[in-house]
Amino acid sequence: MNKQTPLVPADYAPADLVAMSEIGVPSANGHSLRSEAATAVQTMFAAASAEAGLTLDMTSGYRDYGLQTELYTGYVADLGQEAADLTSARPGYSEHQTGLAADISSQGEGCVLEQCFSTTAGGQWLATNAHRFGFILRFPDGATATTGYEFEPWHYRYVGTETSAAMQAAGTSTYEEFLGAPAAPGY
Repeated sequence: MNKQTPLVPADYAPADLVAMSEIGVPSANGHSLRSEAATAVQTMFAAASAEAGLTLDMTSGYRDYGLQTELYTGYVADLGQEAADLTSARPGYSEHQTGLAADISSQGEGCVLEQCFSTTAGGQWLATNAHRFGFILRFPDGATATTGYEFEPWHYRYVGTETSAAMQAAGTSTYEEFLGAPAAPGY
């Protein structure tokens, strides 16, 4: 999904959401993901701890249509629509609404939901390793013309290990490029 491919129906809600707290995954705000993505986050966070001594935190996960409406409306009020569209998905277009997107931070490193997260140990570990667990960095640096969003080094989308490995092997930087889909810079 992207700015050219909305959810159908617009108020879609997955039936298999799992609260991070139920599976012992740090999530400051009690977020959820679809079952398969939740298990993958759990495994990825455990690996980050074991391999690099990192404590990752899920800053955001599933958002329903109503919450996305509130967030987007706030961004428009603060930034104007053009800037908001580079920062936040419109309701019905958010990957978070699929239950497959996670905003991730690393405890104690700062840069939460900021581009400087890419320079932290947590951001660098994720950029190098997330594909092993079925996640892709959805909005990479320098890809705004393709994705329609600014660089978001914290925003990971679960696509499964087969797809993430294929993207890694192919060297494709965006999901659009991997799928052979047209760029989606605007609505």
